[in-house]
Amino acid sequence: MKKVIICGYNLIGCEVIKTLHEMGHQLFVFTHKSPYFIPDVISYCEDLQIPFTTDKISKRNLPFKPDIICSIYYRYIISKDIIDISKGKIFNLHPSLLPNYRGCSSITWAIINNEKYTGFTYHYINEEIDKGTIIYQKKIKINSFDTQSSLYNKVMFEALNYFYFSFKFVLDGKKGEKQKPGGEYFKRGVPFGGEISEDWDLNRVNRFIKALIHPPYPLATYKKMPVKDIKSFLKLKNER
Repeated sequence: MKKVIICGYNLIGCEVIKTLHEMGHQLFVFTHKSPYFIPDVISYCEDLQIPFTTDKISKRNLPFKPDIICSIYYRYIISKDIIDISKGKIFNLHPSLLPNYRGCSSITWAIINNEKYTGFTYHYINEEIDKGTIIYQKKIKINSFDTQSSLYNKVMFEALNYFYFSFKFVLDGKKGEKQKPGGEYFKRGVPFGGEISEDWDLNRVNRFIKALIHPPYPLATYKKMPVKDIKSFLKLKNER
């Protein structure tokens, strides 16, 4: 049995908690409050009687000295003092093929930018955002019919299959592969404020519309009007 800190949120956070709980590890969870449409880590921890907090992870609120720290869809940057306490046994799941698309909204941006593939990367955490050495990485094809919602689900469901491999990799103290130089960082927030530009061609408009489809989050807009598909965009454009 290991002492495990999980910094987790959303469906995959719940799934990782389930996996490690069933294996008998001692867990403590750092998480976030969830809106009604996102699987609730807090309620799940209460059901399993796993201690948790919505406070940001810090040196002062660690419940024990962990053998390993797992960051799975955690929305806070983990500080250097926590990285130091972990003695290098700390890792993160990121939904892109690092070093490409570091930061936020990586799946959304991959669709907008007409990438043929996205994927996921398990990587060690260091002091630089999404720049730690790679534990495991897998490509996933982006199809023309994919929306943000469908592609996000594909990426996360496939990533879950490699969680325990990555967990064991870190516990065993393996080094991983250094990331290649380059890669752009994307800040938190909806790309272009969610608004379709007059300067884009129809292919880019179509990709942008699909990249923002993730109910119940807002759709793309054109002239402040919601747009659900390319046909509704063309109708709005012709009306104006």
